[in-house]
Amino acid sequence: MITRRLFLGAASLAALSGCTSLSSRETLRTEPVKPRLQAMPAAYGPITDEPYPIEAVPRGVVPKRFWRQRVPNPFLNEAPGTLIVDPGAFYLHLVEEGGTAMRYGIGVGRQGFSWSGNAVVQYKRKWPRWKAPDDMVARNPSLAPYSVANGGMDPGPLNPLGARALYLFQNGQDTLYRIHGNPEANSIGKAVSSGCIRLLNHDIIDLYDRVRNGAKVVVKQAGMPASMA
Repeated sequence: MITRRLFLGAASLAALSGCTSLSSRETLRTEPVKPRLQAMPAAYGPITDEPYPIEAVPRGVVPKRFWRQRVPNPFLNEAPGTLIVDPGAFYLHLVEEGGTAMRYGIGVGRQGFSWSGNAVVQYKRKWPRWKAPDDMVARNPSLAPYSVANGGMDPGPLNPLGARALYLFQNGQDTLYRIHGNPEANSIGKAVSSGCIRLLNHDIIDLYDRVRNGAKVVVKQAGMPASMA
């Protein structure tokens, strides 16, 4: 038989139990919530129809502002088809018809900060060979197997020029300035130790298909970061 005393005791325990449960919920609320990494667009998924496989760009590595996107054209004085490279802002724009431009995030190597001016895309290559310049080999003799004299490095996923390369000439002379792909997604939006202008392999493939041989290229002047000087 349940007495009034037993009933009141049980009610007290239930109330205490309820407080304990509420306290646990409050504790859970105060724990830090890890931010969810934004998924990359489908355009940055794996590419399997190339001579060499290209892995998907992992989420959380390339900031959204450096993803490929169509934007209002900020270079209204330039004709459609012109490429504008802005090393200081880590952007490359391709001017389009109708007041828009395709914008790509870039990584900029030491050579990318060392030259500026107007040039043309003399030619472009799919899965190019990379040939280490003589001055680079002098600094790093381990690159001698990939020197110009030795024919360079075979194409492939780890080749520093990536899946595509655009070769810039000025007044018929090779500037040695390249716009190319690269396998290191974490270099986009950053100053890096070597190379010229690097894009995600996904983006250089897209750009390659949009750019014609002979296209005008404007490389804006930008100061080399103190860390690279």
